[in-house]
Amino acid sequence: MTTPSTLTTSLPPAERAAYGKSARERAPRSSQASLGTGPDRPDPLGVIERQSATRVQELVPIRYGRMLESPFRFYRGAAAIMASDLGPLPHSGLEVQLCGDAHLLNFRLLASPERHLVFDINDFDETFPGPFEWDVKRLAASFVIAGRANGFSTEEQDDAVRACVTSYRDRMRQFADMRTLDIWYAQDDTDRMRHLLSASMDKEERRRTVRATKKARTRTYMQAFEKLTRITDEGRRLTPDPPLITPLKDLLTDPGDDAQQKELESVVEGYARTLPPERRYLLNRYHLVDMARKVVGVGSVGTRCWIMLLLGRDDEDPLMLQAKEAQESVLTAHTGGTPFENHGCRVVTGQRLIQTSSDIFLGWTRVLGLDGRQRDFYVRQLRDWKGIVRPETMDTDMLTFFGQLCGASLARAHARSGDPIAIAAYMGGSDKFERALTAFAQAYADLNERDFAALGEAVRSGRVTAKEL
Repeated sequence: MTTPSTLTTSLPPAERAAYGKSARERAPRSSQASLGTGPDRPDPLGVIERQSATRVQELVPIRYGRMLESPFRFYRGAAAIMASDLGPLPHSGLEVQLCGDAHLLNFRLLASPERHLVFDINDFDETFPGPFEWDVKRLAASFVIAGRANGFSTEEQDDAVRACVTSYRDRMRQFADMRTLDIWYAQDDTDRMRHLLSASMDKEERRRTVRATKKARTRTYMQAFEKLTRITDEGRRLTPDPPLITPLKDLLTDPGDDAQQKELESVVEGYARTLPPERRYLLNRYHLVDMARKVVGVGSVGTRCWIMLLLGRDDEDPLMLQAKEAQESVLTAHTGGTPFENHGCRVVTGQRLIQTSSDIFLGWTRVLGLDGRQRDFYVRQLRDWKGIVRPETMDTDMLTFFGQLCGASLARAHARSGDPIAIAAYMGGSDKFERALTAFAQAYADLNERDFAALGEAVRSGRVTAKEL
């Protein structure tokens, strides 16, 4: 199992700091501004098409349709393109467990197992060990792209990026002075958010943020249960909404073939074996009654994703799980890392390293699919207290504040698996790292717009097919 290198953490702090500073020889901080793309850059559409070849072909046009909605939506679906752009660049070599897709919409309010509201990273499909700055660059560029969509000036976009990267650097310097266990226990909970709110926001912005936290508490598994299920003659079942939600029985090549259905239902049995005994005991108090394929996200469209309805004592006692296909991380080919034997395990391991509090039902499995191929999946609860940001509603001050939140949260995530002393020493006490990342973010937003336009041209020429839903 591949995890970030921890070689430097066994050294005295002074030597770890020296190691971090020496990384500037491999990748000077000013070099982080470089985009490095040239005529030999891989065709970005070819990168996406190779990904799409492994997915459910009837759903691929939906992916392209969603990516064509805006440059920001394109960016969300283009993690593989950015990985291929980052891979050839000089990097620090200071390794962490990367999120791999750290754009601003993958940071949100979540429920901890203790039923506290925390701010954390949410998506780990691409998680893999790699140089810390790759996540920071993807996050920084997302703020420029979101700012452009809102009509903000270049200066306003840069303000959001600087707030994000400065917050990352400042918090990493704090972690460099902390004990190891204190880093591991650190959380971005509502108390920390209130402190930041009181320090940097006006009354109206505080009111909007408090309202968002209250709304997150309403996004429970019971809300998903009411929205996605209905009462039938057979009892409570998932509500069809093809092609976005398609019941298992409608996908079977032979609806009368019990073997096919049992093979897919075995996802629960295999997954249960990856849970701790007490969680397995809890899961066993439910029984599976229905499954459906679900179209999710933007970049994930076309991967196999199942929602599963399990019931406990009666039809009003649900557990809703999502089993999502885990393919090879887009970072694997660009890091030299060892591929995982099971990509569901890769996602779960990465999530547990990065998040302070993970879903109690988080696990993984390998399943024989309808096409006869073995596929890896990770499993979690479908929805639980998720507060999703809407950058299109943010003014410049709110986007800048959100940049601070995301930067600090990413630093906490990286400090758990990497060496905060070495990373803090590499970035140093000046704003040189911020200035480089701000320039990179603007340049990459330009490149993203060109790639977005190229996808539109590919649809018009018939190279690919897009479908709006």
